[in-house]
Amino acid sequence: MGIFDKFKIGFKKSASTFTSGLRDIIIKKEIDDKTLDQIEEYLIQSDVGLGAANEIKKIISQEKIDPKKDIINEVNMILKSYIINLMQPLENENFFKKKDKLNATLVSGVNGVGKTTTIGKIGKILKSNGNKVLFSACDTFRAAAIEQLENWANKIDVQIIKSSQGSDPASVAYKAIEEAMKSDFNHVLIDTAGRLQNKKNLMEEYKKIANVTKKIDPNAPHNVILILDATSGQNIINQVEEFNKIIPITGLIMTKLDGTAKGGILLALAKKYQLPIIALGLGEKIDDLEIFSAEKFANAFTQIN
Repeated sequence: MGIFDKFKIGFKKSASTFTSGLRDIIIKKEIDDKTLDQIEEYLIQSDVGLGAANEIKKIISQEKIDPKKDIINEVNMILKSYIINLMQPLENENFFKKKDKLNATLVSGVNGVGKTTTIGKIGKILKSNGNKVLFSACDTFRAAAIEQLENWANKIDVQIIKSSQGSDPASVAYKAIEEAMKSDFNHVLIDTAGRLQNKKNLMEEYKKIANVTKKIDPNAPHNVILILDATSGQNIINQVEEFNKIIPITGLIMTKLDGTAKGGILLALAKKYQLPIIALGLGEKIDDLEIFSAEKFANAFTQIN
């Protein structure tokens, strides 16, 4: 199965819901002002966001759509072009390529977004590209989290630095960076505790982990990735806002896109924050984390190849 096919299957629920909704709105041969307003409203309901919805509406109004053609297809082509233009600058395939020196990546997110599982999948891709990968189990609040990351380390055959439940997370991160520099690792993936962005003490602990890494390498953490759950809808915007205040985010990974009818939230994020999109989670299997491609995402979302 090719990457586009995976994207297409992963977005089937979202894309089919989106397209059927457009068909219910566009019932005439021409798109008048009333239809344009309905399209904009529908885009907002699909979590595309006010800014992107307004821009798409404006582009559709300016395009001379031939009434002899399939209007739904023409609108989808406009949407596809918009998505590619908006999101192509946010691609960051370089993240997964082999590094010449150590890269420490802090991985964060609220509870239940699939953070630890995503770290395992990231590690697999990094390793397949020739990186020497080390996991750092800094979610010391739950013994199950340490065990889960250790299971992933065993599954993809990478090393892990861990400590007992209740240990200081920052000290585990420090040991991991220290070991990585000593043993020539290319990449350290630091798993932080799933935390709610409105819990001040937990967010301070998260900040402490980042600060500790700088004691060994002033440029660390080199990447700060926020994992987001697509099924959370508009709450995602608040998560990005709050996490970005603590430590500037350098990349996003969205999971569970195969489980929502509102994949448009990724457009809203792209428009508002213009943060690099590292990868998308399109399923539960080990290979279901796909490196982000604006074109493949646009094709899948509009179901146009």
